[in-house]
Amino acid sequence: MYLADFIKEKLSIEEYSFTKEELQMATQREKSALTTDLSYLTKKGEILPLRKGFYLIIPPRYSKQGKLPIQLYSEKLFSSLERPYYISLYSAAKFHGASHQQIQRDYIITTKPTLLDIKKAAIDLRFFTTTTWPEKNISIKKSDAGIFKISDAALTAVDLLHYQNKLGGLNRMLSVLEELIEGITYSDLSDLLSWYPNKSTLQRLGYFIDGSDTDNEESLRGLLVEYFKSVKYFPVLLRPSSKEKAGAVDNFWKVDVNIKLESDI
Repeated sequence: MYLADFIKEKLSIEEYSFTKEELQMATQREKSALTTDLSYLTKKGEILPLRKGFYLIIPPRYSKQGKLPIQLYSEKLFSSLERPYYISLYSAAKFHGASHQQIQRDYIITTKPTLLDIKKAAIDLRFFTTTTWPEKNISIKKSDAGIFKISDAALTAVDLLHYQNKLGGLNRMLSVLEELIEGITYSDLSDLLSWYPNKSTLQRLGYFIDGSDTDNEESLRGLLVEYFKSVKYFPVLLRPSSKEKAGAVDNFWKVDVNIKLESDI
C-alpha cells in the first residue's frame, strides 16, 4: 500500500490524522521511502506534520483554511501522547455558543509535564496544564471523526477566570463569560463545587453570576452562597496581581474590583 492509498482509506472512514507508526504498519514500506512520500504530500498541502510522528490529513474541503477543526484530531493526538486532555477556554466557549470573536488559536488543557505550543502554517495550538485534573465537568461529544472531550460551561468559565492574565485580561473575555454563565446548569455548577480547588476563582465566578440577569441566576447564586457559608474564604482581587493585595470589600464574595470592566467587543 502506498501513502496516497493509506490516506484515501483514512478519509473513507472519517479519520483525519495518523501516526508514523500506524503508517509504517499499514504500508510495510521502508522508512526512507515513507519519508520521501510524506515530504511530497506535505509540500502539496495534503498533509501537515503537527508534531514528531503525528500528521494531519487536510482534505479538499479544508484546504483553503490549511487546518482542521480541533475536534477532528484532539482525541487521536492525545491518545498517541497517552495523556488526558480537554478542549478548553475560548475553543470550548465557541462550542457553547459564547464566542464574539473569530478565535484563530485553539486551546487545550492537559496534565504536566508542559507541552510546547504548536504554531505551524494555519495551526495555532496552545496548551495549558493543571495539577488538579477535573473529576467531573468534562463532556464527551461526537464529531465526524469520533469523540472528543471538552469542558462544560461551568468549567470553561472558571478556566477563563483562572487563566485571565494569560489570555489578554478580563475585558477581552467579558462578553464570553456573560454568555457562558447563561449556559451553566445547576447540575454543572454542583458538580464543579464538589471538586474544584481554587476558592478565589469561585469567588470571582460568584461575583459575575451575582446580578448577571440570567434565568438561572438565582439558583446558581444560591448554590454558591451555600458553598461559601461552609468554607473559610478571604478577600481576593478580581484581576490577580503580584504587586497588589485585596483591600476593603463590600460584597458577599469578598471580591475587590480592581479593574474597570469594559467589554472589548
